[in-house]
Amino acid sequence: MSSNRSNIHFEIQADDPTRAAEFYSEVFGWQFSAINGFPVRILANSSDRLGGRVIAQTSAEACGYVRHECVCLLFEVESYNATERKILRLGGTVALPKFAVPGRCWQGYYIDSEANTFGVFEVDQSAGD
Repeated sequence: MSSNRSNIHFEIQADDPTRAAEFYSEVFGWQFSAINGFPVRILANSSDRLGGRVIAQTSAEACGYVRHECVCLLFEVESYNATERKILRLGGTVALPKFAVPGRCWQGYYIDSEANTFGVFEVDQSAGD
């Protein structure tokens, strides 16, 4: 398949998908709608066709499997500091404080409302100067 678009799919595991959806909606402005098989689907924008962002119920009682976490979420943001304020206000915590990737960006890692680790970065070629 040849395309200029990148299709991204990831699943955020959560004990409380509604709470997680509210967290990510406030932090990144994502929109949500329910889909079959998952309590909540995250729609980053209306042009997503093949990619999807899902928040899935992970309690063994609800889904019949053991929770597995993946720390592979790293999101570009317009303002690192403003995003961090939102994360902390909504109950997220700092996992690794803001640091410079010299000549590229500011980056850091956080823990969300469901104990998942995710990162944010703001492109800034003067970072670390």
